[in-house]
Amino acid sequence: MGRHTGAVCRLCRREKDKLYLKGDRCYSDKCGVTRRTYPPGDHGQGRTKFSEFGQQLREKQKARRIYGVMERQFRRYFKEADRRKGVTGEILLQLLESRLDNIVYRMGMGRSRAEARQLINHGHFQVNGRKVDIASYLTRVGDIVAVRENSRNKPVFKQIAEDREQQGVVDWLDMNHEKLEGKVVRLPQRDEIDVPVTEHLIVELYSR
Repeated sequence: MGRHTGAVCRLCRREKDKLYLKGDRCYSDKCGVTRRTYPPGDHGQGRTKFSEFGQQLREKQKARRIYGVMERQFRRYFKEADRRKGVTGEILLQLLESRLDNIVYRMGMGRSRAEARQLINHGHFQVNGRKVDIASYLTRVGDIVAVRENSRNKPVFKQIAEDREQQGVVDWLDMNHEKLEGKVVRLPQRDEIDVPVTEHLIVELYSR
């Protein structure tokens, strides 16, 4: 699967919003959106007025970039959300939040989803006692995600644990900082998903 390899600050500037793609840098004065509030490119400072389709497209692109998902995979998530009973937009976000890379990020074991994805790909995590190195793996309620025993003493996890322990974890995860593991206790409600996305516009886009 392809992935974005360019400057991620440009993605935030394109959406005119903080997508928190670079971890701690996004909270500092070095954040690209903070320094330059206009979109990148020669015409970034010109007037931009989106059509209804343009607004829907921007919301979809914003969600894709936040979770690091390519178009084909994102469409599959939407089809699955549309198939299930309930509010399609909320179910879509719940599916994205259930990805293993997002769970690791929400546990505080990664400064960004990109870093969490890299740590998973390198084989540092397990789910229910079994090694999983697929970042898109969808966790379920009751799953226990943990740093593998032979990876727990690595400096990267010690530093991340020290930085993140004071910030707390989302209510739908039960985190054990000593064991470096977390349990998915339930699916998140919409008001617990802190992403700047208007999901009903995404539903309207794919329902055309």
